[in-house]
Amino acid sequence: MNRPPPADPVRRRFLRGLLTGTLALGTLGGATVAQAYRFGVTRHTRPLPGLKNPVRVVFLTDLHYGLYIAAGSVREWVKATNALHPDLILLGGDQLDSRMDAPPGPLLRELQRLQAPLGVYGVWGNHDYGSFGLYGGRQYGPARPDWPAKREELRQAFAAHGVTILRNQGVAVRGDLHVGGIDDLWHGQPSVKAALQGAGSRATLLVSHNPDILPELPPGIGLTLSGHTHGGQVRFPLIGAPVVPSEYGQRYAMGWVQGAHAAPAYVSRGLGVSGIPMRNLCQPEITLLDLTPAGDGLPSTSSP
Repeated sequence: MNRPPPADPVRRRFLRGLLTGTLALGTLGGATVAQAYRFGVTRHTRPLPGLKNPVRVVFLTDLHYGLYIAAGSVREWVKATNALHPDLILLGGDQLDSRMDAPPGPLLRELQRLQAPLGVYGVWGNHDYGSFGLYGGRQYGPARPDWPAKREELRQAFAAHGVTILRNQGVAVRGDLHVGGIDDLWHGQPSVKAALQGAGSRATLLVSHNPDILPELPPGIGLTLSGHTHGGQVRFPLIGAPVVPSEYGQRYAMGWVQGAHAAPAYVSRGLGVSGIPMRNLCQPEITLLDLTPAGDGLPSTSSP
């Protein structure tokens, strides 16, 4: 299920769309900047096939620590997450967004404060790969040939601070729940099969940074969680987001969507920003999922 990186015009169109939206919002001054740093909690109750007992999951994605996001923002996100008393915390990729010549101590110290009895797990995203040095950029500097060693160094640093990165791996976090995480769709080598190996009859949660994997998923996945799109980051009344960084346009921009075999998936608007330090009508979110056994009779609900 390897996917080559998208052609440069895809990213250029996304950034141009953000820039166009920013210019259109110029009269609002600092309002769009302020919106980028005011986050909320979206709350959802959903049944999950195979689950024997309820589980509370918090999903955090697209932190983008480095270019526009500092430890103070992460501290507030961690504080809000712990206040929700989750059983399990999942990170959806793009934790990093600047060159990492050394592990990011301030970020890791904040993430170490996350509290969840079933653990904290995450995946890598495309901006993480830029931070490793796979490709160059203004916040990354030149590409570095030793980027795989840097990826491993950072994986170990995250693990030492309580965050297990799953790259085509899965883990039974409870007798009735399997969590799988896949590599980044653009720059990694994602394998859903490897991530779900050993799941058996357990309920399954799959974490994929990029939602464009959804049409390729095999049957039987209980719920997939993704980020990457930021909901378009800059949205307008009636028309929504001018550009979404997805091969499928608006289809997987944000919220509840369906993958192959009508499998449910949730695409978070994320917490950080990319390209420009602004958002409009697209609030950063912490996603709270109260997952219940499929036969308990509770309806699926969502609320901001």
